[in-house]
Amino acid sequence: MTGYSPGVASESHKTVYVALASNAGIGIAKLAGGLISGSSAMLAEAAHSAADTTNQLLLLASLNLAERPADEQHPFGYGKERFFWSFLAAVSIFVSGALFSVYEGIGRILHGGKDGDVGIAFAVLALGLVLEGSSLIRAARQTEGEAQDRRRSFTDHLRVTRDPAVKTVVFEDSAAVIGLLLAAAGLGLTALTGDAVFDGAASIAIGLLLAVVAFTLGRDTKGLLIGEGALPEEREAIDRVFGEHPGVDSVEELLTMALGPASLLVAARLDFVPELDSDAVEEAADELEHQLREAVPEITEVFLDPTRRGTRA
Repeated sequence: MTGYSPGVASESHKTVYVALASNAGIGIAKLAGGLISGSSAMLAEAAHSAADTTNQLLLLASLNLAERPADEQHPFGYGKERFFWSFLAAVSIFVSGALFSVYEGIGRILHGGKDGDVGIAFAVLALGLVLEGSSLIRAARQTEGEAQDRRRSFTDHLRVTRDPAVKTVVFEDSAAVIGLLLAAAGLGLTALTGDAVFDGAASIAIGLLLAVVAFTLGRDTKGLLIGEGALPEEREAIDRVFGEHPGVDSVEELLTMALGPASLLVAARLDFVPELDSDAVEEAADELEHQLREAVPEITEVFLDPTRRGTRA
């Protein structure tokens, strides 16, 4: 069961399902509105929703794949599946969302286009704000609850959380709400002035917004994929456990690595006090493992190696 927290996974499932339903429904409406109105910003938003829908499917796949128990080939479990598929989701946002939006915007500015019924487009934008806003509220509530449990602010938790599903949904839905407002502004100014440059500029702005979101999510997930260690607060708690135990003389080396959103590996070389015999060292190691898991509940794997001072392998 390494790397799998049933409670967290269940909430993440619900958050992703809400986002999936929202993005799929509004994506179809945006496409229809963009084709009818001729708005490149609306078509950019349709591509945005298509990218988001694909990402929700990737996140759902990662949630299910990560639940597999550890086996001989993956002794620490499949928790990092969450990180891999989330990285692909970031790539999807950039390729199918950002690049298409910028391309559509440049084409609209250079070549203009046929203007249609903007009333339908505005109706779709209003519907999108309701659906995307509902999904964002759901994700924000889950994030806020997790932040309170860990005594962090909302923004700090969003920055450091290792749960890529919730982080991705919050970022995507935030970008979606901002993108809808940009599309409405561009479409409205084009309708008032008759100049397609405003609609094209809104599409380019949406593309740049998606590029920023994709880069941020990709950067964070990359760190977890290549073996990111414990958070500073977790590291301090681990150091405190070792420092306060009477049997530990010094910590010669401490290594940590995230194995999944709720799974952390701790490996340490410890110089125990000389008075302890082998049985006492084993007893101290058992006590330390128990105390580490109490101090940092995310710790699932602990490896302690008795090592003489100054003889690091």
